[in-house]
Amino acid sequence: MARHADVVVVGGGPGGYPAAIRAAQLGKRVLLVERHKLGGECLNYGCIPSKALIHTGNLVASIRRAGEWGVLTGPVAVDMGRLQAWKASVVDRLVGGVGQLLKGNGVEVVSGEASFVGPKALEVRTGDGTREEVSFDRAILATGGRPSDLPAFRFDGTRILSTKEALELPRIPGTMLVIGGGVSGLEIGTFYAKLGTKVVVVEILEQLLPGMDPEVVRVLGRSLKRLGIESHVKSQAKAWREADGRAVVDVETPEGSLEVLADVVLVTVGRRANTAGLGLDRAGVKADAKGQILVDRQMRTSNPDVFAVGDVVGPPFLAHKATREGLVAAEASAGRPTEVDHGALPSAIFTDPEIATVGRFEVQATASGHRVRIGKVPFAAIGRALTEGESEGFVKIVMDADSKLLLGAQIIGPRASDLISELALAIEMGATVEDVALTTHPHPTLPEGILEGAEAALGQAIHVLNR
Repeated sequence: MARHADVVVVGGGPGGYPAAIRAAQLGKRVLLVERHKLGGECLNYGCIPSKALIHTGNLVASIRRAGEWGVLTGPVAVDMGRLQAWKASVVDRLVGGVGQLLKGNGVEVVSGEASFVGPKALEVRTGDGTREEVSFDRAILATGGRPSDLPAFRFDGTRILSTKEALELPRIPGTMLVIGGGVSGLEIGTFYAKLGTKVVVVEILEQLLPGMDPEVVRVLGRSLKRLGIESHVKSQAKAWREADGRAVVDVETPEGSLEVLADVVLVTVGRRANTAGLGLDRAGVKADAKGQILVDRQMRTSNPDVFAVGDVVGPPFLAHKATREGLVAAEASAGRPTEVDHGALPSAIFTDPEIATVGRFEVQATASGHRVRIGKVPFAAIGRALTEGESEGFVKIVMDADSKLLLGAQIIGPRASDLISELALAIEMGATVEDVALTTHPHPTLPEGILEGAEAALGQAIHVLNR
């Protein structure tokens, strides 16, 4: 007789394990099936390890600048072996914490691969070859995604790298070519540039960070140049060959053909949904041409008893998006009246300077019919930013000129990833820009940039000239 669970969650990443915990909190008997490691791609091979390394890169850069502030230091050296060991210890601690949270909430965890055998049943295959059928009332798919490569640049783990291998290098490469000037490529490229790697970025579209506010990209571009990062937009890496222990990459740019020599090539051109082998057709679960599962606002698939969340349903590929969707799916599967609303979904990019956005860009707000007014304040006008030697960038507030409603915000500058949450909360609550401006912010702090930006949008700025 098949085992039965009220809810089966497939995948233990940032979408899956919160879904499992929330379903258990709602009184359901929950089984979570994970084929690799709890925490998923983000915790083990993406968000967390990359931020541990980026923290170190920022520290190295600060030490090299310390003379500006009267702190005299000698040459800085990075022991990659010790750095990788420290990074791994952070990951292991968090993975262990996820396991304890699941156990403490009464979630049963099985290590294995799951595939549908019917609309309300899965087969679970464990590492020792054991197969077990599990029936369910509801299932939540949170199988995530994986990096995409290119026909001419297939991952080999040695010369042609995915983000996973790039974050596990035992030595600092002398040269790195990054194919794809999006979030992951620029974050990892910036880290290695700070450690002394010569980094070249090739982006096929018209700007780095395609889709980002061009004003933000211009500021970032200046910073990348100061770090020695060479960027080529409207350009394409066409082919490569091995020569003298290095990759020789043919790149087509608007100015002509280039040959780029690189110790490693990092390919960051997107992600693919992990749906192969799930047997979606046997459960009546529909996916699009890219393999991304189709869902409604409750994360319910074409099978009303099966939900899907996170990267497997498509972009944006953000861990916190997956978590929110996982919580909604768990609550919806229990009959709660809930649905996803990503109107106040923030994003953060850990380049230098950091970038964070929420809500609509100026061009999007205008295209949707709003009469837009912008408040923009440079960090050079914020005392705390100057005291930290981090005056690059700005806060930009997007306001509906008639209702004064906060429509969106973009920040590029120090600790932008931490600052954006205030503005996400404001949009979620339907706050006006006046509400933000009337909120007293402590001095001297970086969030004063948000206050000043709100006042600038209202034409009432004190520390910048009003337009």
